[in-house]
Amino acid sequence: MAFNDDEKPPTSNTGSTKGLVTIKPAKYFKDDAALTADTVTAEVEINATSSTTVREGLDLVAVLDLSGKMDGEKIDSMKKAMVFVIMKLTPVDRLSIVTFSDGASRLSPLRSMTPAAQNDLKALVDGLQASGGTNIQAGLETGLSVLANRVNTKARTANIFLMSDGHQTSGDPRQVDPGQVAIYTFGFGRDTDHQLMSDIAKKSPGGTFSSVPDGSMVSLPFSQLLAGLLTVVAQDVQLTITPMTEEGDVDTIVVPPGTDYTQTTDADTGVITLKFGTLFAGEGRRVVITLTLKDVTATFSEEYETTLAEVQHSFTAQGRLRDLQLQQDIGILRTPTPSQGPGASSKARQLQAEIARRQHAEVIRQARVLADNGQFDDARYKLVDAQKASENIVLDGGEKLVNSLRAELQQLMKLMDTEETYKAKGRPYALASETSHGRQRYAARGGDEDGDVRLFATPRMDTYREQAKNFKNPTVALPVPSAADEDVKQE
Repeated sequence: MAFNDDEKPPTSNTGSTKGLVTIKPAKYFKDDAALTADTVTAEVEINATSSTTVREGLDLVAVLDLSGKMDGEKIDSMKKAMVFVIMKLTPVDRLSIVTFSDGASRLSPLRSMTPAAQNDLKALVDGLQASGGTNIQAGLETGLSVLANRVNTKARTANIFLMSDGHQTSGDPRQVDPGQVAIYTFGFGRDTDHQLMSDIAKKSPGGTFSSVPDGSMVSLPFSQLLAGLLTVVAQDVQLTITPMTEEGDVDTIVVPPGTDYTQTTDADTGVITLKFGTLFAGEGRRVVITLTLKDVTATFSEEYETTLAEVQHSFTAQGRLRDLQLQQDIGILRTPTPSQGPGASSKARQLQAEIARRQHAEVIRQARVLADNGQFDDARYKLVDAQKASENIVLDGGEKLVNSLRAELQQLMKLMDTEETYKAKGRPYALASETSHGRQRYAARGGDEDGDVRLFATPRMDTYREQAKNFKNPTVALPVPSAADEDVKQE
């Protein structure tokens, strides 16, 4: 398969790249370190601008399951969600539709979403019919081929929406290499192989898995990820951490597990590189670093300030070369009389909260594994213990985070009540939670609309959520702004 007939889009909005992605001063778990061997935990946070005025053009391939099990209410709901997507795109954005059942077909090339193209694709979606088996691999390979053979790629982001409601009946989609394409998967209904859909998303850079229970609105999770993709302000975002190990105070440096980003360490220099992929407007990424310090009592007896590492972030935007930002230092006071325990500053408490969030995510993973093995009582006990621990999280103005973590645990405890409930809703909820925490990006967990956990949601996502909830009938007068450009004006 070789598709090189993508339409040439107009140039996306351009402007200064200054301030698109910034880095905050490091936060520390404690205020100082001993002169003897000690450990320092720090956090580096990078943030994308909240402005949506300047963004990359979107190339989106919707890979849709048309197997026989999608017939009826499911395919009707999917059609409505796709119409919402089509209506929100602008001429700067391009959309291709790929369907699969026993095999896969590309129904349209990447088309610039002019009003004429929108009408064509809405008619195409309206005519979709379900039949046959489920060959997710064929659908993925076709969608990736559409993106791999593009002629026009400058300042554009390549993404796939993959939706399926069943188990793979032929092939193995886990063997498909996504390359640099983010794949956002949506598991529709209780019969979906949720673990498979989660694995596909996690194998791609930045992709997430969202759970769509039977009878729910597909347009809601679609709208949330679309809101992000229509506000991509930077691509290839990276963070490098250079430890002061040769002649400095650092013995070792570790980025503890808890994120699903690509991480490499240079064997010669010890430089750690983290690759985050794209950032949506208003998104942030937090990196926790643990440094072990050398015993310097043979050289120093009085306190002194020292640099432990240098951090630098970089990104590409608007088709320009990688933009290296100014380096920042991670440093600390070393003293013969160190303070005991974590610091009392606001920044120290924020770091404690981030560590607690990561521990929370790990508890969800452990509880899911127990439940997968039929140990539902043990899984619920683990969640209850985490719920009690959350009572000790203290934040300055961080009630929203703590309340979200507690709500997530409460919902999971309900969904692990019985084996039937767990398989239908509990497992997909847990998997969506894991991918959301690991990527620090919103994923729909499949909770009810009012109890939806909004961790990592951006302002545009909140706007689109309300629009999708009000999007009742796409055949009548337009109930939402005609395109993303209108949303920018309102913001």
